[in-house]
Formats: sequence, structure tokens, C-alpha cells
Amino acid sequence: MRRKVSSAFLFLFLSVFVFASFFLYFSTRGPTYTSTEIRFPSANLVAISKIPERSSSSYSSFAIKEDVNYLTRRVASIQDSTGVKSVSVLLPDWEVLLIVLPESTSLLTTSLSGNGFLCLYPNNETSPARFSGFLPSTNQTTFKCGLPKRNRRRLPFLSPILIRSAEKGSLVLSRPSEPMLRWTSLAYESFSTENDVVVFAKGLNHRQGISLPPKELACVFIDETSNNTVRTAVTTSIQEVFRCQHPDLTSFGYGREGNGLNKRIKLSLEIHQQGKSSFTMPSVAYYTPWRKLETQRPKSLLCASTMVFDVAKVLREWVMYHSKIGVEKFVIYDNDSDDDLMRVIKELTQEGYNIETVFWIWPKTQEAGFSHATLYAKDSCTWMMYLDVDEFVFAPSWVNSLHPSADDPMLKSLLPKTHQQWSNPRPIGQVLIRCNEFGPSNQTTHPLEGVTQGYTCRRKEDNRHKSIVLLDAVDRSLLNAIHHFKLKETYRTKPVSLQVAVVNHYKYQAWSEFKVKFRRRVSAYVVDWTQGLNPSSKDRAPGLGFEAVEPAGWERKFCEVRDDRLKLLTRRWFGKQTLAGSGMAWRI
Repeated sequence: MRRKVSSAFLFLFLSVFVFASFFLYFSTRGPTYTSTEIRFPSANLVAISKIPERSSSSYSSFAIKEDVNYLTRRVASIQDSTGVKSVSVLLPDWEVLLIVLPESTSLLTTSLSGNGFLCLYPNNETSPARFSGFLPSTNQTTFKCGLPKRNRRRLPFLSPILIRSAEKGSLVLSRPSEPMLRWTSLAYESFSTENDVVVFAKGLNHRQGISLPPKELACVFIDETSNNTVRTAVTTSIQEVFRCQHPDLTSFGYGREGNGLNKRIKLSLEIHQQGKSSFTMPSVAYYTPWRKLETQRPKSLLCASTMVFDVAKVLREWVMYHSKIGVEKFVIYDNDSDDDLMRVIKELTQEGYNIETVFWIWPKTQEAGFSHATLYAKDSCTWMMYLDVDEFVFAPSWVNSLHPSADDPMLKSLLPKTHQQWSNPRPIGQVLIRCNEFGPSNQTTHPLEGVTQGYTCRRKEDNRHKSIVLLDAVDRSLLNAIHHFKLKETYRTKPVSLQVAVVNHYKYQAWSEFKVKFRRRVSAYVVDWTQGLNPSSKDRAPGLGFEAVEPAGWERKFCEVRDDRLKLLTRRWFGKQTLAGSGMAWRI
């Protein structure tokens, strides 16, 4: 009996061996296919109750954690491709940012606009990839795509590759996918000045007013070619802004001024707190040595800076009005708009308006963006007004003005006179203008003639203020509370009364416009409205809950004072008559 069992086992073993040999032989003979190595995660899955530390509140509260040990097998595929090489960052709301590496830029032969690209994930899920823009410091190309729902409950969150839409179904991954970087802990941008380097990083100083001491930090410069590393001291640590000394470039084999520098030097922050292990933050930031401009840009007396998202339909009104009252140049930080913003800016530029655009893709970083603007515009602007595009500066003394002239100082009259400025031991470094908040004014849709024409009813009490800042007066820390800055000790701030000037803040617009504010607040230190935290914040709408649900009678809310002064003024300045009838200049 035992011999029969042994014979049967031997026969079964030989049969399987012969079959496997023939299968492997013929599977490698086909002329159409190429053999590709793919790595798959093992099936050892462990349920966990929450995502590890530093996760965003936007991420799911339950996930599947994958064993990071990979199994390798060989399969036959139609085409082997690693796609366009990039670094992936998981952003809030399950968005994935892909930053294309310089060596792969030449592969982007397809038009960047339209539906030419996809994100391909390790489990063969795909999602459309949209071209976003070019990073300001490195000029790297960026795309965004969504993380498929099936991938949101599986840890680690693995990086996709960027492929052309036409390649869908014909590609497999030929290399293991790396875990995505997490936006909640990342060095994301840098700016070099003549005297130091400024690093922008998310995840270290979590709360307004509470910052890590500079002595617990160091800037780390890494030559990606040789892996040489240089560390320099951090001198200031405030919000998401960290300043440190320039590295000695001779350590990387270059002259002291960085002449001939053609390598990529990654820049990050190292944290070394007492009693804890030191670690270096993940980073997508790179170091660029400071260079003196060969030709100095003309310096404007008064500029305006704002951070925007999908404001194409209102930008023309905002630019034309503020240009008329004295703003000479506009510095616009585009927070990854997906509308016709760039077309509108191009048209305004062709019409003679001085506009510079900085692509600023980073979410919830308004304070950091404004800090960046003080550095970016310092060579071309003397004073900078920080204002949103739903805010319009108005002076009651302008009410009877028929038409502003080039000789009329208007907005510039709020700035200190030069001879008075420097005769004072503490000259003025910042002018604060208080805000009146306007309500929906019975509007149920966006007013076609513009916000100044459609919203004419406001709250009685003013709320908050906006600022015009002397850029040379800003403190080295670059600390700001969105629309006003900490100044150097030798300067002072001057508030102006509502009788001198006021900001018309068209905050509570028609519900179809206002509900967009629930998408995500742009400030790093202001709670998103969908979160049940800090309900009494002045940033919120009084009486509004945590969901984008229109309250009954919304169009009649926040209407305590009828105020049509700016409506009548702008109609007088910008009203036009055409064959089709009358209208405002920004619509014709």
C-alpha cells in the first residue's frame, strides 16, 4: 500500500515538473512580448484604527496597513515602462501632486493641457492627471490627480507614475512604487537672499505663536550626485518660515559664489530635540545660490499682492479699479486655479497692466505665501498692499470725484510723506485700513456687472483690517497674521480711521459664490469651515454651521446699512455706453 502511494506521488511530481518546464519554455519564446519584473506587496494585511502620526484630518480614519516586504515575480507584458519620473506628494482631500523630475521633462512631448495624461497606481487603478504649473524656485512641471477610492484604505499610500492616456492598458510598473510623501510634514519651497536662505516647511510649527527654537533646527543641503551634505544654523523659526545661513559651496566642489553649479542640491530641515532622535524632514525643496540681477527692475512705489483660486470672473474688476486709484503693479499668487485665470491675466497684461504671477500650488499656506511675496517683490516694490480680490479700498473723500487723474495721489495719499517719514525716530512701516463686511444684498447669483455693483448692503460694525506694508520694514522672521506683518523695532504701524479710508469686503456673497469658501480655508492657522472647531472665530459667518447648506433667507442676511457709495463711484468712473447698451468697463 505504501509503495502505491509513493508511486502515485512520484508520478504527480514528474507530471507537474514536465508541465512547468514546457510552460516556462514557451512563455519566453514569443516575439511580441518582453519580460518585465514587477513587485507586488505581500498579502500580509493588518487592520489599524488610525493613520500614523502626522496624517491629515482629510485622510480616512481607517486604513489597511501593508507589509512593506515585497514579493517579486516575473510576468509577460506588452510594454515595459517606468513612465515619466516624478515625486508624489499626498495633499488634503485625497489629491496627489506629481513633481516631474528634470531628467524626464523631455518626455513631456504631449501638450500639457487637456486630457493627455493619467496617474497609474501599482494596483493598475488610474485617474486623470491635470497639468498644474511650474514651481517658482525650480521651474519643475507639476500635475495633479486624485487618489482612487480603492487606494485610500491601504497603507502605505504608494506613488503613481505619470503616463500618457494612450498608453493605458499597455503598461505595467517595472519597479516597486515608493510611498508618497505626506503634505503634513514636508519642506516644500525655498528662496535665497543675498545674506541667507529661507526655507518653507509644513508640519513643524503647528500652532500660531508656538514655534520650535532655532537652536533645535539645522538646514541640510544635500548634493544629490555625490551625497555630500552641509549643515548650517537656523536663525529664525516662525510659522512655516525658517531662515538659515548659506552653505559653503566649496564643500560641493564649486567656487564660493557657486560658479558652474550644475547639480541639484536638495534643501531640508533637520530637527534635533533633547531626549529625542534627530530626523530630517522629507523635502521637495532645492537650493539656488543668490545672484545679483544683471539689470535692476524698475521699482514701483505701491504694489498689491493677493493669493487666488479660480477668480477669473472677478479679477478684471479688482485690477482695473485698484490700478485707477494708484496701484502700479500686481503680484498674484495662483493657488492652482482651474479656470480661465491665466487668459484673463494675459489680456490685462496686453492692455498695459503690470502683473506678475507666481505659481503657488501649496494648500493652506497663505501666511507663507505672503512671506514669500515680501522677499520676491522687495527689489521691485517699495510698499505692498495685501488684499483679497473680494476687497476694494475706498476713501469717502473720493465720492465726488468725476474721474481720477494721474496727478491725484488717491491711495498713495495714505502713505507717509517722505520728509515726515524720516524725520520721525520711528517712521511708519505699515498702514492699517479697517473693513466693512457686505452681505448678499438680495443677490442669488453672481452680479454680472461686478461685485461693486451688486453688493450694496453691509453690517453696521466693521471687522478686521488690511494693510499696506513698507517691505524694508518687515521683521526678519517674516511673521504675519495674513494681512499685516510684524515690523522691525525701529518702525511703527499707523491705523487710519473709517472716515479716511475703508476696505469694502464683499465677504457674504450670493450663496452660489459663498459656498466655495467651504472647500478649504487658505490660511494655515484658520480652521476649515467643515471642521467643528472654533465656531466663534471671526473668520466664520455668524450663525452658519459646518456644512455648505444654504440657510433660509441667506440673500437677506448681514444687511444693516445700505451703502452704495462705491457702486456710484465706479459706475461714474467705469460705466460705458455701447451699441448694445450700457455696462461696466470690465465686462466690455
